[in-house]
Amino acid sequence: MAIKQTSEFKKGLQAGISIGIGYLPIALTFGLLAKTTGLTLGETVLMSLMVFAGASQYISLSLLAQGIGLFEIVLTTFIVNIRHFLMSASLNEKAEEDSAAHKMLYSFGITDETFSVAATREGTVSTGYMLGLIFISYSSWVINSGIGFLIGAGLPQTLQESMSVALYAMFIGLLVPSMKKSVKVVFLSVIAAAFNSIFTLAGLMSTGWAIVAATLLSAVLVEWVETVKNSGKVTKADE
Repeated sequence: MAIKQTSEFKKGLQAGISIGIGYLPIALTFGLLAKTTGLTLGETVLMSLMVFAGASQYISLSLLAQGIGLFEIVLTTFIVNIRHFLMSASLNEKAEEDSAAHKMLYSFGITDETFSVAATREGTVSTGYMLGLIFISYSSWVINSGIGFLIGAGLPQTLQESMSVALYAMFIGLLVPSMKKSVKVVFLSVIAAAFNSIFTLAGLMSTGWAIVAATLLSAVLVEWVETVKNSGKVTKADE
């Protein structure tokens, strides 16, 4: 059994090489932006060690830069990562029988990328394979976050300060491709922005709570509209 798991671990490492390479520029950028946001090297690496979620960490930096409270940051990142419940449930159906402790161990490392690789693998997914896959992905993310911070620390102070603009540019870069592929994402983005503007400009909520409320309300509204629209199509088809 030990030999089999070692072999599976190696297969996981090989499958995760592409993810590790893909994480390199994103993690470097995160570390660099963490430095410009005011985090220390220890805080930057600790965040990557404990969170290991690119989008959530970038969002956290943005919220920290705005001086938003801890509870709002945690709640916002929780909402963003709700999809992990679905990914974990789906992967559990494909995973080999093992103890809950082992599954809990590697479930921490489930990201969009590791899930995609594991889910598309033929046959069942072993614990050894998942640990190998996650080990190389996790190592790349954490190590390169620290390297990015050190690179940022070596830049001139004026350039470090101007790099904060890159954080918003990155969010736009992540959002635009999704908007091109789906009209739903366009409506979701526009409605969320409108709600957030109303809540903040009218002074109804603090910035942190406005982001949380806008995210939830826009998601519920868009899903409700889509449900009504789909039910209307079904009714017409039955007539």
